[in-house]
Amino acid sequence: MNSADKLGLLKSSFKLLTKNLRVQDRVAIVVYAGAAGTVLDSTPGNQKSKILQALDRLSAGGSTNGAAGIKLAYQIAEDNFIKGGINRVIIATDGDFNVGTTNFEQLKELAERKRQSGVALTTLGFGTGNYNDALMEQLADAGNGNYAYIDTLKEANKVLILEMSSTLMTIAKDVKIQIEFNPALVSQYRLIGYENRLLNKEDFNNDKIDAGEIGAGHSVTALYEIILTGDQGWLEPLKYQSNVDNNSATNELATLKIRYKQPDADKSQLIVSTIYKTQLLDNINQTSNNFKLAAAVAAFGQLLRGAKMTNDFSYADIQQLVKASSADDRYGYRGEFLQLLTLAESLTKTVVNHVE
Repeated sequence: MNSADKLGLLKSSFKLLTKNLRVQDRVAIVVYAGAAGTVLDSTPGNQKSKILQALDRLSAGGSTNGAAGIKLAYQIAEDNFIKGGINRVIIATDGDFNVGTTNFEQLKELAERKRQSGVALTTLGFGTGNYNDALMEQLADAGNGNYAYIDTLKEANKVLILEMSSTLMTIAKDVKIQIEFNPALVSQYRLIGYENRLLNKEDFNNDKIDAGEIGAGHSVTALYEIILTGDQGWLEPLKYQSNVDNNSATNELATLKIRYKQPDADKSQLIVSTIYKTQLLDNINQTSNNFKLAAAVAAFGQLLRGAKMTNDFSYADIQQLVKASSADDRYGYRGEFLQLLTLAESLTKTVVNHVE
């Protein structure tokens, strides 16, 4: 943890958050280098000098007893629980829990037990190398919280300041999405991404199955690629597939179902919406800037993973999509993504030339 992109960035990030704390807020700091300990007892948010001094005293240890630190943090949060407030443990880590409870399932079970107390869990990842991205994301899911990776002070400002309400204030928990395509109109489809969040069909109506949380002002995008009936798809038609009644609900493309629970509820609520064929757009240029960006990011991810399903869609096509979406680039995130695309394309060309 003792490097500029880890502890140094962590301190700077939480100093940003400290400056925005209010008198009714309370914060405590726990460390878990080898052994867990309290650096700052629960302190009102207006005592900024005291909090900043505690941050400055933080130092890295050679080993990481993450489980002990999480337990102590939960205990302090429960002891200082604010009824009707936002009660949350924030783990800031490089993800390397190498002392104590290191089994992933045991850490998840710990977070699942503790969420029953009304204290949620947010995980913030710092640094590279031994950082375990999958562990941090799934640990936050188990703790009814959220996850973010912070690699720059700019990203810290986005997560902890600009999007603080969506990071810390949960407005819906155990959110599940299920979509059923009309086989009269859609012959094939695939979900892009979300491999570690897939649920069994029977889990959708089961309120005992945990799912993701949504913060205030937060939005979630799920992208499906579909093949309309009659168009060439990825798979050969099945010889024995059932005949579809093409006259039934011919304008209904799909049915979307969303289940969610209020933050303090155990029973889910259901929202059902129909998606119609008439809502399809012929050209991606007719879509919103956010949709263009989402499509560009999804395409980039697929290129990085071998581009098995993208045909001849190239880095140039992705860059064109991002540029077309850049009118809303208030904080420069789209511009930063363009730089990342250029770098990735250059590295790809270098590897190809080296192989040749």
